[in-house]
Amino acid sequence: MTRSKREKGIGAACLGMLVLLAGYAASAQPAGPAVSHAALVETSAVAPGQTFRAAVTFSVDKPWHVNARRPLDEFLIPTLVTFPADGPFRVLRAAYPEAVLMTLSFSPEPLALYEGAFAVGIEAEAPADLAPGTYPLKGTLQYQACNDKMCAPPAEAQFAVEVTVAAAAGEKTAGFPELNWDQAEPLAETAENAETGETAAPAEPVAASDDWRALAERFTVSGRLDGYADKAGFLAFVEAAETGKPAGGGFAGKGFLPMLLLVVFGGLLLNLTPCVLPLIPINVAIIGAGARAGSKTRGFLLGAAYGAGIALVYGGLGLAVVLGVSSAFGAINSTVWFNAAIAALFVVLGVAMFDLIQIDFSRFQARLGVRRNENGSFPAALFMGGVSALLAGACVAPVVIYTILHAQDLYSQGHRAAVLLPFLLGAGMALPWPFLGAGLSFLPKPGKWMTWVKYAFGVFILGFAAYYGQLAWSLSGAPQAADASAGGWTPSLEEGLRRALDEKKPVIVDFWATWCKNCSLMDKTILKDDEVLSRLEGYVKVKYQAENLTQSPAREVTGHFGVLGLPTFIVLTPKE
Repeated sequence: MTRSKREKGIGAACLGMLVLLAGYAASAQPAGPAVSHAALVETSAVAPGQTFRAAVTFSVDKPWHVNARRPLDEFLIPTLVTFPADGPFRVLRAAYPEAVLMTLSFSPEPLALYEGAFAVGIEAEAPADLAPGTYPLKGTLQYQACNDKMCAPPAEAQFAVEVTVAAAAGEKTAGFPELNWDQAEPLAETAENAETGETAAPAEPVAASDDWRALAERFTVSGRLDGYADKAGFLAFVEAAETGKPAGGGFAGKGFLPMLLLVVFGGLLLNLTPCVLPLIPINVAIIGAGARAGSKTRGFLLGAAYGAGIALVYGGLGLAVVLGVSSAFGAINSTVWFNAAIAALFVVLGVAMFDLIQIDFSRFQARLGVRRNENGSFPAALFMGGVSALLAGACVAPVVIYTILHAQDLYSQGHRAAVLLPFLLGAGMALPWPFLGAGLSFLPKPGKWMTWVKYAFGVFILGFAAYYGQLAWSLSGAPQAADASAGGWTPSLEEGLRRALDEKKPVIVDFWATWCKNCSLMDKTILKDDEVLSRLEGYVKVKYQAENLTQSPAREVTGHFGVLGLPTFIVLTPKE
């Protein structure tokens, strides 16, 4: 292969890596809570009259989890397997796995959950008169899926275990999961619900006529809040609905395309920071680009490889946080200590901009064995791009951290394409590098003006610190409960809309259900807080019970307002 063909091939590979990462980010996120399963019998064959065991391994898409069989809270709907009475086998017991205890943003106490893959054991008996053959042991998994912000309605997943009945028992099946059969529950107990897993019977939702639809057309949706929010977040949502500004700052409420362009442009501007711009000539020489590349084409491809390293590192960090540990990270992100730690980190980085302390990660390049490559190497350029992304210094770190945190927050609210944000930030930072590698220098030269830029970035970073410090402060205050009668909510959507038109008031609608843990917690705390109640005095308040989102009238109402999960709050403003 000639050198030019090899260069083109490597350049295409670098471009392909960028496209693949973007495609993966766009397609990897789940469309909603889904549960798949795989079944296994402990032995290859079962003899008539024999008691046997089977296991069904269920897999839950991230960032969702399901409540464990014996939850630690009375409002959670536990996972349960049930079986029809007319099946070919008599089911005796069910063995549930040990739960994982997790503290989520909406729960101060640990919750017992299953996430990822978990196995449920089934102990059954083959009738003595059952003829040889293969029979299905059919069952149903009843579960409720939640993420860190909201819960989906209770759902069911059908499964079947293929059991072979023969004259004699078969051999042990390899890979059969270990289960705690000592704590297996008799079928009668699972069917009737164990005392520790019993849940309150759903209340009947208030019936609604078709009049609500005509009334709703006379309102404009001026704000919405998807999922659990603390007091500060809820008040910000109400303020945003009244002012028309996005809640929580950042990109919320803006179109997705402008948001992507803004992130790319922000990444491009990072090249002008005092931590990056002075090092550009050094890094160009290290990767063998510029005049040393031998040709503008080769220099362009070396610069593209360097830029690909930057984008891949930031995109990989974003995927790891947003997809890999989304639920756990969302819970951490809502704690006082996390926001206080981020605020302290940004204070240190901001102070460094005023030269009060020195933070210089570039010296680690020598320890990593990075030296100038006179001939240029595509793998070395890709590696150096990744290294420079990690060692970019005090100027870049706050923007990268904030972008990842914001992407995680948007993703947890259902905006799946938010996983693209960290990658696009890196792509924006990588944009000039193919041209720099080709020897085209269009960036401004370092000079005294960078001192003022440095100070400006210091103020900018300290602003980040103040923002996260304020979040930590607001999270540290416990809401004061108010008398339940002070709420003034009505369960009828139609009645609330009529009253709002008569009184010329906005409407806030709380979509909730008895199975929604997040709804119960917000109702007991946030919605009974004195400050929140005072803030909502000018609203007609409606609590719409969406017990089953697939049945009327909840299906039509939630479909009209675009409700995907609970809790969801919307603010409606009369058009007249």
